[in-house]
Amino acid sequence: MIENEKSAESPAAESINADGVNANINNNEGIQKKWYVIHTYSGFEDHVKLTLEERIASSGFKKYFGDIIIPKEDVIEKNIKGGKKKVKRKFFPGYIFINMNVNTDSWHLLKGTPKVTGFVGDQLNPTAVDESEMGKIIAQITEGIKRPKAKIEFSKGDNVKITEGPFSGFNGIIDDIKLDKSKIEVLVSIFGRATPVELDFTQVERN
Repeated sequence: MIENEKSAESPAAESINADGVNANINNNEGIQKKWYVIHTYSGFEDHVKLTLEERIASSGFKKYFGDIIIPKEDVIEKNIKGGKKKVKRKFFPGYIFINMNVNTDSWHLLKGTPKVTGFVGDQLNPTAVDESEMGKIIAQITEGIKRPKAKIEFSKGDNVKITEGPFSGFNGIIDDIKLDKSKIEVLVSIFGRATPVELDFTQVERN
């Protein structure tokens, strides 16, 4: 069952704010907080985050809450004119991560927020996110901001046209996709021989 309050000595937990800057969460009044996942209506994540922050600030229960994050990364995508733009992509659409102490007051504040459907898992005894998993998510957010990825729109075997670089204008077939590097390997016919060429996702387009 949800308790009225769970107090304990706890070190500051590493987090990341909305701008992707590392920050420390200080546990007010020795109240222990953990990371939990809440489910929201898809597409309303940012609205829910803002509403939660406003409700927490005016509730008198701010001591039970830490950071609220929507895991995102920067993605480079092409527009219809062939230009590039940087957009935010959510890792987990429909979900928000919140650092909090689960008790009767904080639970009711959370459940009473519009567009929130509740905790992921057991509603009365929610399971906290493992610290190591949360660390991986935070690292992924940080990396995605420092090194924006290209939007993935291709599959192995796709016929593509190279639009940039020394092979611009050549056609080829995607032979390999390297997600960790945001690159693809395209087999291009050069002097009658299939030659692998490594390119960024943004340097090709589907034929």
